[in-house]
Amino acid sequence: MFDRRPTGLQAFSGHAGEPIARLNACEGFARSLLMGLIPLLALEALGSKEMVTRAYLAASILTLLITLNFAGLERLLQRRWVVSLGVGFSLTAITILTFGDGWVMSIAIGLQSAAASLFSICLSLYIMDYIGKKELIFTESKRLMYTGIAWMIGPVLGLWLWKEVGHWAPFLLSAFAICGMLCYFWFLRLGHSEVIRKAKKPSVNILRIIPRYFAQPALRIAYLITLSRAIFWMTVFIYGPIYVVESGLSTWVAGVFLSLVSSLLIISPLIRRMASHFGTRLVIVCALWSTGIGMVMLYFLGEPQPIGLLFWMLAALGGAVVDVLGNIPFMRMVKPRERTEMTMIFSTWREGSQLLTPLMVSLVLLVAPFEVFYLLLATILTSAAIMATFLPRRL
Repeated sequence: MFDRRPTGLQAFSGHAGEPIARLNACEGFARSLLMGLIPLLALEALGSKEMVTRAYLAASILTLLITLNFAGLERLLQRRWVVSLGVGFSLTAITILTFGDGWVMSIAIGLQSAAASLFSICLSLYIMDYIGKKELIFTESKRLMYTGIAWMIGPVLGLWLWKEVGHWAPFLLSAFAICGMLCYFWFLRLGHSEVIRKAKKPSVNILRIIPRYFAQPALRIAYLITLSRAIFWMTVFIYGPIYVVESGLSTWVAGVFLSLVSSLLIISPLIRRMASHFGTRLVIVCALWSTGIGMVMLYFLGEPQPIGLLFWMLAALGGAVVDVLGNIPFMRMVKPRERTEMTMIFSTWREGSQLLTPLMVSLVLLVAPFEVFYLLLATILTSAAIMATFLPRRL
């Protein structure tokens, strides 16, 4: 029988948030196995960086169409079944990537991204329902640390399996991992200690609450911070592996590179302590500047060179810090009565980054070399840093 806890005890403590961290790590590991492989497969199938960009742009439109209908999906299926639907999307994407070729890969990329978006929205809503404000930094740092471990292993393991075991191997392992995540999710819902409970609030139409979200300055800034961070990470995971190959380095180095930048999340506890000592706002601002400076250095470096990986790492360090703290401004500034509604808007940062990143690259390539995109991204990141200074001093 389920534990019947009083309402006041339904909020997670930091320790009780560990199941959420493990759940997120399982999902991240399944995706990370293929994250370094997909851009290289797309480059091999489509022949150029420009065509890869168009494939990701088409995939982002598919993702947007699916995830913007989250409210309708939740009304129709309930939140726990939306998570299960996302796993179905992932398995379909894995099948297409294993046996497909050419432009059909856009469908697979779109479905995989949609699955990640649905999972992210559902997890955010569960966290907002059951984790108190005082535990947010601890829980987020724990979640990101576990995710960092998963992403430290996944990319290099995926590329190694692809090269040394067989082209089918990383896809099979990814399928097992995502199915394991689903089993664990249902265990959390249905086990003796019912960690993830039924959603507290009914779903709403996302289009009706967009104006109310962006009418609040603090929430606008929180969205810009998270969106700029997401665009940077989209750039890392799409164009980072291609940068490695174009620098003349071996394919396995691309996996090592992605694992290294992902492993930075392991320092999440240190980042949490920095935020407690210096203030969350100041740490976020410095991190955004660090990421922007890394992108500026890549622009001045020009054509891909091995030394450029150092600037990627500098930028990724700042990106990891914003990963850990970037959701905190939203979670602390949103009004309690609007948590579910505003979270649905805030969670569209993923779809926004998936659409804007290839779109901006496509527009840049019409008039300038690819390196100009680094300068454009740096402008977005530093603008977010400047806007973040208008947040309250002690978040």
